[in-house]
Amino acid sequence: MVEGHIWQMYLSPAMPKFLYFDDYKLLEGKINLPSLQQRQSAGQLTDADETALGLLELAGTSLKDLISDEGYETAKAELEAIGLDITQKVFDFWKQNQDLDVEFDLKADSKDAPPYNNGVNLYIRIKNRRHGVTVPFDQRSKGFIWFFSFLVWFDAVKSRVNTNNDLILLLDEPGLNLHALAQADFLAYIRELSEQHQIIYTTHSPFMVDSAYLEDVRVVEDRVKEGTKITRELAGSSDESVFPLQAALGYSIAQNLFIAKKNLLVEGPADLILLQHMGSVLEANGKQGLNDAILVPVGGLDKLATFVALLGANKLKIAVLHDRASTPHQKLEDLIRQRLIERKRVLDFSMFLDESANEADIEDLLPSELYIDAFNASYAKELKGKTLTVEELGDHPRIVERINKWLKQNGITLLKDGGFNHYRVAQAALPMLTSESLKPEELAIFDKLFKRVSDAF
Repeated sequence: MVEGHIWQMYLSPAMPKFLYFDDYKLLEGKINLPSLQQRQSAGQLTDADETALGLLELAGTSLKDLISDEGYETAKAELEAIGLDITQKVFDFWKQNQDLDVEFDLKADSKDAPPYNNGVNLYIRIKNRRHGVTVPFDQRSKGFIWFFSFLVWFDAVKSRVNTNNDLILLLDEPGLNLHALAQADFLAYIRELSEQHQIIYTTHSPFMVDSAYLEDVRVVEDRVKEGTKITRELAGSSDESVFPLQAALGYSIAQNLFIAKKNLLVEGPADLILLQHMGSVLEANGKQGLNDAILVPVGGLDKLATFVALLGANKLKIAVLHDRASTPHQKLEDLIRQRLIERKRVLDFSMFLDESANEADIEDLLPSELYIDAFNASYAKELKGKTLTVEELGDHPRIVERINKWLKQNGITLLKDGGFNHYRVAQAALPMLTSESLKPEELAIFDKLFKRVSDAF
């Protein structure tokens, strides 16, 4: 008896109400109000009806007011006002297209198909300010309809379920119809909604994992002989279970990698360490260096064009410094022609040699003797006492190709696919590249390079 009294008087009223959602209620673009009123009276509301009533509640009006003749002007004014409010509310979160307005209208249309030919209809339209036209709400993208409907239904979710209790919302795979960036917008709304209600949701999408709140994430998996386990410990979790977290973390790292105002794209890590080192050498002597630009190695010339297109879409300042072959790189030329990057921001190493040079890697900006010494030092074990000299090199304009040819002629295999590790040799070259060891004209090449890079931004 005492336990029952305690439960009824103290514990039960304080218990939160759990709401589980796996099927989300989409709003229709046209609602026949008399039919909606009949279904409400009969207790036969559909999912779309529930969302429509949520919209009316958000508008501060009712079915009775909208249907009655004397209430039209008042209801219309309220709907216009709520149109502005809903537009602001939705587009505080929906960032995919900010040139949209939500508009409402009330009218009867006896020529429409049943049931819309009987009584007043509520029309929801989306206006595109950029083009000056409106379209029915249900002709927008499925993702936008879902996002809008979710916001309308959950904005006053306590009224939807007729309770004053605290709510715990259980959402199964929300946002499946949303674009990856729109899922990030949805996460922002979830974060705001969580200020009023506790929310637990499941997802397989890495874009529904907020990398700023990884401590909130739990892994759910069905383990052999253990059953379903929910844990925050990733050790021992399957690859399939942790993949969304890995993808979310990788996406976050990729986004945060390019945080500088100026980003200089280079092909590989050898370019990165040589340019960083020579920038430091010149800056120590009061000359031009990299300053506030960061170097981004992209993994080869073929990937440069892709990175330019991706980073350019993020409104970042980017320039390219690449190896030059005998002919211009077609993809980079296409990007220039398409105005995705200005020509002054596409640089190659041959620009910093004499006018006759039409091919060059960064290694060709270094003294040949110094680079050969670095090659011999870094591969002393593999060369087994054999030493490369400048005199043994051929006449190819690029020293890397001359070394590759020498290796092939002498039957020396340093890498499975041929050639040698440029990064390894670049590391060996760094201690040799000092202001004391380099001639003024050799330093002047890099001084010219860094000034040109600075002008490119």
